[in-house]
Amino acid sequence: MRTARMGAMILAVVLLVGATAASVQGQDIFGIIKTLGIGYAVRTFAPQINSFINDLLQNRGVAVREQTKVVPILSISIGVSSPGGAYVGAAQISGPKAAVDRVEAVAVIEADFQAAFRIKALVPVDNLKPWESLRRVPGVGVSAIVDIRI
Repeated sequence: MRTARMGAMILAVVLLVGATAASVQGQDIFGIIKTLGIGYAVRTFAPQINSFINDLLQNRGVAVREQTKVVPILSISIGVSSPGGAYVGAAQISGPKAAVDRVEAVAVIEADFQAAFRIKALVPVDNLKPWESLRRVPGVGVSAIVDIRI
């Protein structure tokens, strides 16, 4: 049973790397490994990062009104003024517990408006698969952005 589970996990990682490599042009294998590593680090240390942000923002008693959670940010830039590519980071989200529990990531949607404005929309979504349809989770907002030094 444990061997089958490990094999399934290895297969999932291989498929994820293959899908990421196919969907993101111009990114080398080291970039993909770095991206996956950052995603893993965000998911591993999310509770500690979330607690630190809540302390920093003095969110005492936040659990009474709303829930917070740290999730990965997935950003794919195509055809905007910044260089194209895929990026990963972290964000703290907040909202009602039932809605926050559904959020798996924050998608960054970028667009240029009339060549004078660059717009970035941070959208809490319910899956980690940018190649599938991203579904917004209503009632949840982004309360902090976490930059990860690499």
